Amino acid sequence: MSNKKLRNFVFTLHRYIGLAVGLIAILVGLTGSLIVFQREINEFQLHQQFGAILPKGQRLSLEAVLDIVKAAYANQPKMALQRVYFPTKPDDLFNVVISIPSNDWVEVYINPYTGTILGDSLHPNAVQHFIQIVYELHTSLKLGNLGLQILGVIGLVTCIVVITGIILWPGWRKLISGFKMKWDAHPKRLNFDLHKVSGITTAIFLLFTFFTGFAWNLGYVDPLIRAITFSPSLPELVSVAIAGQSPLSLGQQVKTAQLALPDGALRSIDLTIDPKAPLRLRMKLPQEPLEYGMSNVYLDQYSGQVLRVDNSLKVLLGDKILNSFMPLHFGTFGGLPTRILYVFVGLAPLILFITGFVMWWYRKRKQKDDLQLLRQD
Repeated sequence: MSNKKLRNFVFTLHRYIGLAVGLIAILVGLTGSLIVFQREINEFQLHQQFGAILPKGQRLSLEAVLDIVKAAYANQPKMALQRVYFPTKPDDLFNVVISIPSNDWVEVYINPYTGTILGDSLHPNAVQHFIQIVYELHTSLKLGNLGLQILGVIGLVTCIVVITGIILWPGWRKLISGFKMKWDAHPKRLNFDLHKVSGITTAIFLLFTFFTGFAWNLGYVDPLIRAITFSPSLPELVSVAIAGQSPLSLGQQVKTAQLALPDGALRSIDLTIDPKAPLRLRMKLPQEPLEYGMSNVYLDQYSGQVLRVDNSLKVLLGDKILNSFMPLHFGTFGGLPTRILYVFVGLAPLILFITGFVMWWYRKRKQKDDLQLLRQD
């Protein structure tokens, strides 16, 4: 196949796949932009609604906070504790995740000093409800598992569109032409310039976000990366029940985890009612970019034995690559500047779709005009 035929093939792929998946990619991009600062927006709304959290003395113990939640939701017969997120600063709150028959992921917000329940995701205000809908659209199109599968496919196909766009970028022939914008040119040329410049400047970030979305939603990438990097899958961990003994208190388990990873700050605990499941405590090391960390300590519920310590700075290559997906997807790898950048990256699919559609329309109109001229001749 000649270079011209190959380029035409790549161009055809880029155009028609882009037009086919563009609308969903726009939805994913715009909703992604809106939830980049979801946590901060949620905290701001809670503070606006209930006032600022004023540090007063010592924070309540974890057991006390969980007892408050249990009592508040005792009317839910099958309520189960799922996870607890710890405050990351003095004026932050406890976030306890519970499941109830009508909803398997309900967030409960608690003042860490007074124990007052400030609200929950079952009764959001207008802004919180809007953000909640946006989040569900972004992650699953509000279609549950089917939506996850659809977005996984869209993520992969969009990566193909981005890669073909990089191949077609005119800057490979002459660098300056790839970034040049002729503002006083004909609208057709200006539209093309806007497409090529916005595409190349956001391409790498679009690849980060759509590829990681594909990897998480469809699950084919994890074993592939482990195979390529010779990083074996981690063994399944289990707690061994001891006859006549209840699980150890969470306070004891927290002390054990902090000894196992002394430099780590506790960020969350996965709670479970499964007697065989290990207790997972998520820790943040000073060098980790994510606010909630990527290191974990796994403990036996009954003996407190340390089953495994995942220090994200010392894991195998495959795990390092997989751990990088989260900061790459959410834009946290560079702190606040890259998070702000990702707000604008989320607008790129909209700009690229509109400019791409306009180019396609110009081309179709030209073909129609040429056909009419041939008929007249």
